[in-house]
Order: sequence, then structure tokens, then C-alpha cells
Amino acid sequence: MPRIGVLTSGGDAPGMNAAVRAITRAAIHSGAEVFAIREGWQGALAGGDHIVPLGWSDVSGILNKGGTVIGTARSAEFRERAGQRRAVRHLVERGIDRLIIIGGDGSLTGTRELGLGWGELLAELVAAGEITQELADAHPALYVAGLVGSIDNDMVGTDMTIGTDSALHRITEAVDAISSTAESHQRTFIVEVMGRRCGYLALMSAIASGADYTFLPESPPGDGWEDQMVEVLRHGRSAGRRDSILIVAEGAADTHGVPITAERISEVLAEKAGEEARITILGHVQRGGVPSAYDRWMATVCGVEAVRQVLDAEVGAEPVLVGVHRDRVRAVPLIEAVSDTHAVADHIAEGDYASAISARGAGFETMIDIYRTVSEARPTVVEPVGSRRIGIMHSGALAPGMNPLVRVAVRTGIDLGYLMVAVEGGVPGLLEGRFRQLGWGDVEGMAHTGGADLGTRRYVPKESDLYTIARRIEEQQLDALMVVGGFHAYATVDLLEREKHRYPAFDIPIAVVPASIDNNLPGWPMAVGADTALNTVVRSIDMVRMSASASRRAFIVETMGRGCGFLPLMGGIAGGAEKAYLPELGINLAGLEEDIAALVDSFASGRDFYLAVMGEGASEHYTTDVLRRLFDAEGDGSFTVRANVVGHVQQGGAPSPFDRINATRLAWSAVRHLDARLKAGEKGYWAASASAPGFFAPLRDITDAMDWENHRPREQWWMELRPVFHRLSRRPGQD
Repeated sequence: MPRIGVLTSGGDAPGMNAAVRAITRAAIHSGAEVFAIREGWQGALAGGDHIVPLGWSDVSGILNKGGTVIGTARSAEFRERAGQRRAVRHLVERGIDRLIIIGGDGSLTGTRELGLGWGELLAELVAAGEITQELADAHPALYVAGLVGSIDNDMVGTDMTIGTDSALHRITEAVDAISSTAESHQRTFIVEVMGRRCGYLALMSAIASGADYTFLPESPPGDGWEDQMVEVLRHGRSAGRRDSILIVAEGAADTHGVPITAERISEVLAEKAGEEARITILGHVQRGGVPSAYDRWMATVCGVEAVRQVLDAEVGAEPVLVGVHRDRVRAVPLIEAVSDTHAVADHIAEGDYASAISARGAGFETMIDIYRTVSEARPTVVEPVGSRRIGIMHSGALAPGMNPLVRVAVRTGIDLGYLMVAVEGGVPGLLEGRFRQLGWGDVEGMAHTGGADLGTRRYVPKESDLYTIARRIEEQQLDALMVVGGFHAYATVDLLEREKHRYPAFDIPIAVVPASIDNNLPGWPMAVGADTALNTVVRSIDMVRMSASASRRAFIVETMGRGCGFLPLMGGIAGGAEKAYLPELGINLAGLEEDIAALVDSFASGRDFYLAVMGEGASEHYTTDVLRRLFDAEGDGSFTVRANVVGHVQQGGAPSPFDRINATRLAWSAVRHLDARLKAGEKGYWAASASAPGFFAPLRDITDAMDWENHRPREQWWMELRPVFHRLSRRPGQD
């Protein structure tokens, strides 16, 4: 039976426990044994009770915990040959020749070097009489897979590292709170975040919080930055801001390599602007706390893939880094990822900042451009008489992130020289002629607010409405239109395109942007609002789990989603559920009999909690209450069953950092796309597309992938994760 060792090394990161849980349970399902190597490589050096087996129940209840339950440490001794030899001896004595390591680039590099020298180290141990030749022959190679646990998101080869999203949650929550007091007193705050060599946290938290200015290691300001910063802050105040927020990465410096610290910025503001700025250094609070929904499910799917990689690897196989790309798991050569990561630091040290930014990836470079447009830039053209006008309208249900989306769209449009016109109240507001021009200051404060200040309604126009809509567009002289929303938005724009031959007013550039907690739209992997709703579901699961800690209880948690199973499936994975009921699969009596048997077996086997997550549209007949009654009846008093309907709180609250950043990217791309079409004299309809240049493709290419009857895409990437959920939710033998 193969044996897999799992260890966490270096700094801790929220989501590491989710990875340990996934690795353990996926390995057990694959017929392998798992050993936890406690306290990182220091545990491998110590051996003994620092290397312990992990069973199915040993990793129960750790999914929602921050840090790492198996411990982590940095080991200087492991860098020495003698230390590596002792670690190898302890591993082979336990029969471990497959390793999954969760750590930063230093830990991953060290593990790869151990793998390369494995044969020589074994030979030295045999020669010294510390192990037998038979034992060495039984373990001729070390198979390695790495997961990146780092809040800095500083590893090339994966879009996100474990812990980064959770750290962004901590930062944005802190900055949102600081903004409230700063606005009350018209003050300036300087917030220092982690990131010695990587400015990801600083950049993305600045975007998510609507900060006025930020300093990044990869993009240092040139000479005269002090005057430029003061001017940007002055411009923000004149546009209506009552507060000023600056975010600085701990490794920021100017082009001469002189560190730009919070204290230095404060001194500049005092000297040049007469501002007495307050300084907040967030420190290690960024590492702590409960992992976000994203860090839970992402670490989970990466952990399952890492098990597959080490079990399927052949002798001589190159160690791999398991990460994500566009929300899909992928594996890349570890040496390539580490080398590319080190190249970024080399570029910064050499002063080649353009290459450093480029090495971070096109997405990082784009977000820097977006941030500068939204926060720093002035309108680039003087508003001419009869300037072109772009309308912005919501359609469909509310989704957290609509306000940040409008803010970025308005400021991007103004920067490009357009008059930005809001349609208030969705399609009914369009019919009623409720229009309002929006200026730079009108969208101030919308970067981190929930709700939809422009208003929205679930309403798809009827044929009798089309003439009125056409008249309203003509009256307002709209040259282009951006429609933000979910299924109703796509249906509305689809109807306008089909009828544009009858109504010339519809023959203008129109772009539709996905915003829906259901995440039920084709073309874009995560609609604005979906991540916030998912986090709400997961927080609800965490709370019901705690409420059940004093008794033997099963819970059925009902999510929104209508005909789409994104929330129940992803909520089930991130919340550690035993069962997820999806609209795509429905519910039948035979399946319920199996589920009830598994439920009863769980409690009979010593469990005191059982969780099922159910989408609201999973079944017309087997509703949440019906399932509760069935489960309760079969429990025969040995446990109780409760239902929790999460409800409309999934649409409320402040948008998550992911949704704010997602909204920013989409809004900026949509307005720039409309601008390009107008300048080229082109007309047409487009929708967001992750695979298209500029992120927008012809509407028909996107809507052809829509299952209109069931209100969901024909292909859903998250459905590929059903096997992952199944492997982790039930012990072997419960299938």
C-alpha cells in the first residue's frame, strides 16, 4: 500500500487545513495511507511521534479552521546535508516515498532538491548502516507534488495561492472599517500590508477598497512621486471624498531602491499637504482567521489533484506544482514555476520593473492599468459639446458588487471622454424614462457598498414595451449601452438584438456584464456576486455546525440558485457537507434511501453532526421540509434534524474582495470595448467572455451556450468537481 506524507512548511496560510483534509480523504479513497509530518521539515528531522498516520475522522472538523493543525516551522537544519539525510531515513523507515508539501517557494525548492538527491542520500544511509539495502530498494525515488500556501500570491504558475483570498478578506474588512472613521473626521490613513517582494495584496486591496493611492514593489514611483501623490489626494477631495486611504506594501521602494514606508509617506503628507496622517500596520492579522470560501474549495480541489499526481507518477518524474488557472485545477513543472518566481525578484533587484510586472502575468499588469485609471487618472479629454453618451443599466435580481461595477464603469467612461448616463430602476426605469447623468464624484463611496444604488428589477421587456424603449434611447441620445445583471439582463439584451431590424434605436453597441449570485451565465466563470453569496452560505454552515456542537444533529442548509447548482455544490465542498442536492440532478426516492442509510450509518459510527446542502430548485416535490421530516423519522430519536434556509441574505452585505475585483475588471473591459467599437464606427451586441481578447465576444456566441429553459449554462465548470465532492464526503464503503 503506497504511503503519502503531507506537511505544511514556512508561514501558515488560511486554507492549509482544507488541503490536508482533502489529501487525507482522497488518498484513503485511492487505497493509500497518509502520514502527517508535524511541524514541517523539523518534524521529518525529529521523526518518532512527529510522523503520525491520519485517518478519515482525524481530519473531520478542520476545514473551517485557520492556520494548520499539523503545525509548521522553518528549519535551517534541513538545508544542510546531514539534516536532509536524517529526514530521508525517517521517511523511508515509515515507508513514505510520496510527499505533498504545502508551503512557499523556499519550501517547495528545498523539497525538489531533496527529491533530486534522494538516491544519493539513500546510498549514504546504506553505507553508514542506518538503513538496509532492501529498504532503499523498496523506495528508489521520491515523488513530489507541491501546493503553494502563501498569502502573498507570489508564486508564478498558479492564479492564486492558498491563503491569498482570505488575507484580502482581512485587509478589506480592516480598510472598510478605517474608511468609516476616516470619512467621519476627514482624515488620511496609511495602511501597510504584507508583501515584501510581491504587491498583489496591496494592489488588489486598493482596488477592492477604493483606496486613493498605493505603492507596490513591482511598480515603484519615479522622481517627484511625492508631489504626484499629494495632487491625486487633492483631486479626490475636490471630487467629494471626505477621506483619503493609502495602501503600501511592506516591500515598496522608489526607483532608486529607497524604501517607501508608512512613516515616510506620513512625513511627505505633513510637509507638502499639511495632513496629519494616521498609520495602521495590519501585520499578522492578515494570516489569521477563518479561511474564505474560495480558499476552502480551491485548496480542496488542488489537494485531490496532488494525490493523483504522486500516485500516478513514474520513476524520474519531475515534481509538479498543483494550482489553478481560471478556476480549473492544473499541474505545472515545479522547477519552472520556482524559476519564474525567482525571476520576478531578480527583475526588481535589477530595476527592470516592466519585466517584473510582465512576469507576474497579464492579469496583474491589466489590474495596475485599471487601478491607475479609476483612482489616479484625470479625464483625458476635455468634454466637448454634444459628447457621446453611454448608458448604464441593471437588470434582474440584485447581486453584491453592482455598485463597484458602476463606479468603475463611470470613471473609466469619463476618463475616455464620455458622458455617463444611469438608467435608474432597471428595465421599468428605462420604460419610465428615469435617467440621470453621473459624474466622477457621484460614484464616490461605491467601491465597497452592497446593494444597487441605480436600482434593479426582475423584468424582461414584452413586445409591447419595445417601442417605448426605443423612444427612450433616442430621447437620451445614447450612443452605447452597458447592461449589468443575470439571466434577465441576458434575456433582455438578446431580445433587443433580435428586434433591432425593426427598431433602429437598438442598433448601437451594447455590452452585457454578468452579475448574479446564481452564477448561471455562460461565458464568464464567476459572475459578480456569486463569490459573496458563496461566502454567506459557508458562514451559515459554520454557524449551524457550531450550534450542533452540543447535540447529535443533522442539518439541511438550503441555498438560492433556482435551476443552477453552483451554490449548493460549491457550498457543500467549502462547508464540508456530506451531501449536496443539485437542480441539475434532481432528487429521487432511490437516491434518498441511500442517503438516509449513509446518514444513519454516520451517527452509528460515532459522528455527532451531518450536513446536507440543497439548492432551492433541486426538486418540486422533495422540498427541504420534506427531506427534514424523512431524515428525522429514520433517525428514530438517535439524532435530530434541523433545516436552515439561508434566504435573501445571500444577496445582501458588502461584496467580497473577489467580487469587487471581478466587477472592476469587467466594468473597465466593457467600457473600453464599447469605446473601441464606437471609435471604429461598429455596431453590435457583446457579452463577457473569459476566452475572448479584451474579455468580450459577440452576444450570439455566448447565448448559444445558454440553456434558456433551465436558466443555466449548458456547460458548467463546477459540475466537474462533483467527483471531488463525492470522494471527500463519504468514507469508502458508504458509496
